[in-house]
Amino acid sequence: MIPAFDYRQAFSRNIGWVTREEQDRLRKKRVAIAGMGGVGGIHLLTLARLGIGAFSISDLDVFELVNFNRQAGAMMSTLDRPKAETLARMAKDINPELDIRIYPEGISRENVESFLADSDLYVDGMDFFAFEAREAIFSACHRLMIPATTVGPLGMSAALLNFLPGGMSFEEYFCWEGQTEEEKSVRFLLGLSPARLQFPYLADPTAVNLAERRGPSTGMACQLCAGMAATEALKILLGRGKVLSAPWGMQFDAYRNRLVKTWRPGGNRNPIQRLALAIARKRLEELKTR
Repeated sequence: MIPAFDYRQAFSRNIGWVTREEQDRLRKKRVAIAGMGGVGGIHLLTLARLGIGAFSISDLDVFELVNFNRQAGAMMSTLDRPKAETLARMAKDINPELDIRIYPEGISRENVESFLADSDLYVDGMDFFAFEAREAIFSACHRLMIPATTVGPLGMSAALLNFLPGGMSFEEYFCWEGQTEEEKSVRFLLGLSPARLQFPYLADPTAVNLAERRGPSTGMACQLCAGMAATEALKILLGRGKVLSAPWGMQFDAYRNRLVKTWRPGGNRNPIQRLALAIARKRLEELKTR
């Protein structure tokens, strides 16, 4: 006979790294996660196991075979199934008491405030190329004073940036306004990883095509991202532990065994960053000619 679900017992092994009082506080928190693919799905399941009690999630896509290398919900049994509904079901299998709001139509400027309503934290899980939705969400988080975390899976590494209330905004850091999609791609990539730890071991550069919205990925990077994002969530939601925020960032690369903290005052306007962007643009043009 399967025992009845009991929240305190289910998450009792968290106690020690968090106190019982802190676990009760996490139970009352709501985290919004846009995107249930490569990183977003693993973010949801990791935070559910931390004992977060409520989520708002979104994704307008379904699972395909090309998702199998990295996405938590991608299996033969879920092919062509909606990502948001699938991950919501998986999370509720961990904690049947979860309060989950699902936005199967994705995020737009029209529904972003509804999506973020009552949220204590936003964790970014959107596709790399979801420029319009990402701008809408981070702009709303800045306006509504909601802390926001993004951790990018790059190669076999995870690159972290936090945007906290009263601090530097997403737009101030990445400088996307008025830029083409290809330029936004370059600025997002280099802004996430000023240390560029993943670049030296890219085995086949022809797999990268920003114009076609295509690039390689690994499941290891997504798992690393979830660990980092959930740890930042714990610190932000409980108000303990040092939290780096933009223009400070951090990248851990498991392949190169390196951890680097980065500091880019001015974000992509920083002179060092502008030089790196120029080099990246030149390299991309060389790839196009090949």
